[in-house]
Amino acid sequence: MQHFEAVVASISVSSRRGPSKRRPRRICGDKGYSSETVRQISRSHNITPVIPRRCNEKKAKLPFDRERYQLRNIIERIIAKIKELRRIATRYEKLSLHYLAMIKIAFIKIWLKKYKKYLKHSA
Repeated sequence: MQHFEAVVASISVSSRRGPSKRRPRRICGDKGYSSETVRQISRSHNITPVIPRRCNEKKAKLPFDRERYQLRNIIERIIAKIKELRRIATRYEKLSLHYLAMIKIAFIKIWLKKYKKYLKHSA
């Protein structure tokens, strides 16, 4: 759990208005992250955990936000699409700056592929 705590402590969220926030409001995870320790670490950083409980855990005191949990599927599909690109999946780039640039190019490529039909009509 020390790795989870280190990751949560290092998270910062940029804001369009004003200074950047240090913490997100919520953190989503699948049942693999379902433990009371993960929930306590999240709450200690003022982050609401959106993690479903396993069937062998005791019932939740607080209601589970199912709608927010289903939204994480969007992120998982985007990551899966990016990992289809071999250069990113195998991380050919050694420098993190170059790797980040390749991820940005991958997002642009995915966006252009999706909105290609709209771009033809607008020109």
